[in-house]
Amino acid sequence: IIRYFLQGLLLIAPIFVTLYSIFALFNMLDSSANDVFEAIFKFRFPGVGLLVMFVVVTFIGAVGSTIFIQPIMDGLESLLERTPLVKDIYSSIRDFVSAFLSNKKKFNKPVIVEMGKGLGIYKLGFITDANLTEFGISDKVAVYFPHSYNFSGNLHIVDVDLIQPIKDVSSTDFMKYIVTGGVMQI
Repeated sequence: IIRYFLQGLLLIAPIFVTLYSIFALFNMLDSSANDVFEAIFKFRFPGVGLLVMFVVVTFIGAVGSTIFIQPIMDGLESLLERTPLVKDIYSSIRDFVSAFLSNKKKFNKPVIVEMGKGLGIYKLGFITDANLTEFGISDKVAVYFPHSYNFSGNLHIVDVDLIQPIKDVSSTDFMKYIVTGGVMQI
């Protein structure tokens, strides 16, 4: 009975946690937006939180890309970059998000790396910098190794001859494969 219980838990826990997280986020957004909506229009409108979030993010994206707002955004970014402690947090989050979403995606070169010649141990990762000459290193590349079941990873400097590019798999599928610990099939 305990084995069946654990098997059932193993099957439903990921689904439940995912659905609950989405539900909780939606409820938080919807509740906040509906409080304002109700104060103005005197009734509640289910789903207004999601609509408000979509409109606000889209509006910020549209306005932020105009030439009138860009100097303000550059000034704000410059201020954040000069503020102690804040600059570390801001630049790390900005770089991480832009690595996935910007036109200059960094995780687009999936590789398999042999972790020491002849050991038969390999890690999956992404080349993030193929030119390390600014560090005085010419025969190595920077490879980011995401952790499984976690949104973190390690950056290693690796000998070029230990790297084998992965060509027939999209970067998105490759990342999913790593993050799920190899459970998701490509």
